[in-house]
Amino acid sequence: MKVAYVFATNMASSFKLATMILPQLEQGIHGAKVVGMMFFDDNIFCLRVGDPVGERLARIAKEQGILLMVCDQCAVRRGLAEGTFDQCGTGSVKAKGMVGGVVCGCFPQLYAALSEAMPDQVITL
Repeated sequence: MKVAYVFATNMASSFKLATMILPQLEQGIHGAKVVGMMFFDDNIFCLRVGDPVGERLARIAKEQGILLMVCDQCAVRRGLAEGTFDQCGTGSVKAKGMVGGVVCGCFPQLYAALSEAMPDQVITL
């Protein structure tokens, strides 16, 4: 089964991702193929360069071909993207100060990226 995760609730990345999902991915025991992860609100902070969770996740994402996308508007609002609010949703906002492989986008970019590896389940945490 292929899954995509949406980290939308408080502490989803620092608790559920960091202490459950990521260790399972690292150990090869997660049980599903993860094809993408979308981060909203303060959950994007774990993807900053130098953050231990983000660095580990970037390594696993590269090895396993997992999409790492942050909400472009959330990233602009937090100073972690180059672009303006007017550009949000167009695919032209670029991540900055984030671990390798992270892209910014909104739902149109998420749908396009996941269409290449369509998940069977989308799980919002």
